[in-house]
Formats: sequence, structure tokens, C-alpha cells
Amino acid sequence: MKNLNNKQKGFIVTLIVFFILLIMLSIAISMSSLIFYRQKIAANAVKSTQAYYTAESGIEDSLLRLNNNPQMSPISYNLNINNSTANVVIPATIGGSRSISSQGNNTGVVKTTQVVYAIDGQGVSFFYGAQVGQGGLQMSNSSRIIGNVFSNGNITGSNSATIDNDVIISGNGHSIIGMHVKGNALVYSCINSTIDGNLTYVTGGTNTCTVGGTTSIQSAEIPSQPLPISQSQIDGWKNDAEDGGIIGSVTLSGTQTMSLGPKKINGNLSVSNSAILTLTGTVYVTGNITVSNSAKIKLASGYGSLSGVILSDGTITPSNSSALQGSGQAGSYLLVLSTNASNSAITVSNSATGAIFYTSAGGVTVSNIFAAREVTGYKLIMNNNAVITYESGLASAFFSSGPSGGWKVVSWGEQ
Repeated sequence: MKNLNNKQKGFIVTLIVFFILLIMLSIAISMSSLIFYRQKIAANAVKSTQAYYTAESGIEDSLLRLNNNPQMSPISYNLNINNSTANVVIPATIGGSRSISSQGNNTGVVKTTQVVYAIDGQGVSFFYGAQVGQGGLQMSNSSRIIGNVFSNGNITGSNSATIDNDVIISGNGHSIIGMHVKGNALVYSCINSTIDGNLTYVTGGTNTCTVGGTTSIQSAEIPSQPLPISQSQIDGWKNDAEDGGIIGSVTLSGTQTMSLGPKKINGNLSVSNSAILTLTGTVYVTGNITVSNSAKIKLASGYGSLSGVILSDGTITPSNSSALQGSGQAGSYLLVLSTNASNSAITVSNSATGAIFYTSAGGVTVSNIFAAREVTGYKLIMNNNAVITYESGLASAFFSSGPSGGWKVVSWGEQ
């Protein structure tokens, strides 16, 4: 009996020791696992930090490249740093900026950084095919605007003159007279016109129009809109040009070519007989600008998708198959601007072609198979088959002082 008790006690002790050893083994495994995971976390933290700084290095490398060549073409490339790789994507310039991304990869641990790199310039939005001040719009002889029109003055014409889209006329008593509008019209009065869409006119106004859609009356007067370019922007462009130096009058003719800008011309600018003037920056002319006989003024290719400006305090006269062009890339336009207050601030005729024509105080007269992307001015007169074709990109046109204009980082962060 005594031997049996001893055996039972020995079995119990053995069982207790076994469970103690099992518990100690579990604790040891748990501690080993904890240490393993902590080491893994620490290793991943190191890899994550290395991947992040690799991505940052890729961004810094891209900014260095762009600093040396602001108008470089889109590119994607890899940058190797120790055991890490950065995949850098520099896209095309859109609306005056590039969203550059850099993805750092360290043995499967990935970090991505993105920078928005924008030109230090000015954006101008043109929302209408033509925007006119209180001087109003006159259209005749099969002239046509392919786009919307906003006017702070009367719109008059013949039924052979056409606006393809919508028309808005602001102010008390201002009317649309003798026009064909293929879209809708919002006016104070509508007189002897054909409106294919809907017509809304103001209480107290007159309606003698043929309307294809519905006709309604509103009590509120239609508010006016300012022209899209402020005087401070115009003054800024003048200062940009003058910072590049001041010269006297410039005359180019025949086979002559010239690159110019930024520059202020104290005098007149004349480009004629197939001569070519290439703008490398903003050009400000205190006198008159004449472009004639197949001559051309264009932006340098370095502008890329950005737009540029040539402006004058005098009159601007493109004629006889002359051309006014952007850089050749989509989204690039040449803005031709006159601050002259006369009715002939800008006069365009005889197959001249251009992008954007703008007068801050005077009139624009266009005729004879003229074509433009947009016209804005205090007054607009369209004769003899003139056509304005609005381009949607003008809603976010971005103007640079030149290909070498300053760029800046506007945001930088991890994605």
C-alpha cells in the first residue's frame, strides 16, 4: 500500500513538472515570437524609411532635371540608390503645372511621393467664344461665332449672321436684334431674331422673335460681367517685358527671322512679306503692331503647352494671310492684346488667322475669312464671313512670361 502511494505521488510530481515545462515552453515560444515580430517590424520600419527617402530622392532628381530644362518632354525612369529603386514619372505640362510622382521600392516595401510643380505665371479663363463690353457686338455678311456669347451691350446683325450656341446680354434695355441663335437666349429684349432654343427675356423688355423652344419672362435684370483680364495682370505683363530690356522700333520683312523676348519696344513693330518673329518671352510695344503679307508671329517651341502674350498701347493690325500662333502644342495660344481705346484698337482682315484677340478699352473689327479661337473686347464688329471658333481649352489657358519663366513647387507630400 505504501509503494502504491509513492507511485501515485511520483506520477503527480511528474505531471506537474510536465505542465510547468509546457507552460515555460509556451512562454519561451511567445517571447521568441514577440521578439521575431518586433525585429520584423523594426526591419520593415527601416525598409519603409529607406523607401521613403528613395522616393524623396527621386523627386529631388526630377526637380533638378526640370530646373535645367523646364520644358522637357514627359519621361519615366528609374533611379537606383543602394538597395532601393525610385520609379520617377514626369508627365506633360497641363494647365501650367506637372504632377510628378516618385515611387520608392526597398525589397517590396513601397512609398510614393508626389509634387505639383507649376510655373509662376498667371491663369486666365475665357468661358465664351466672344465676350463683349458695353460697346456691344455687330455681326453681318454671314459672320459666325461657334461658341457662347456674353455681351454687356446690344447684339445686332442680319439673319445670315449666326451664333451657334447660347447668348446672354446683360443690362437694362440691351437687346438682340436681327440675329440667328442656334442655342438659347437670355436677354432684356429680343427683336426680329430667330432663336432655335429657349428664350428668356426681362419684364419690361420686348419680344418680337421667332422661338423654336419655350419663351419665359424673368423679373431680375441680367447682371454684367467684367472682362477676364485685370489691369494688374496687364501691368504685370508689361513689367515682365521691360525686365528683359528696352529697344527701339523693330521692322522685319521678306526672309528675315528674329527671336525676341522678353522685351519692351519703345516704338512700332512691323512684320511683313513672309518674315517670322518668334517670341521667347512677353513683348510689349508702346506704338503700333502691323503683321501683313503672310508674315508670322509665333511662340517659341519652349513654351510647350503654355501660352504667351504680345501687347500694345497702340493699334494692332494683322492682315493679308498673316498668322499669329502658339507653340504648336495643344493648349498653347498667343494672346494679342491692345490697351488702345479707339474703335480700331485691333483690326484683322484678309485671311489673317490667330488665337486670342483682346482689347481692354477699345474695339475689335474682324472681316474677310478671319478665324480666331476667341475674341474679347469693349466692342466687337464682325464683317464679311468672319468666324470665331471657341476652343474648350481656353477655359483654363495659362500664360507664362516665357519658356524660361520661374517655376515653383506648390505642393509636396506622401501619397
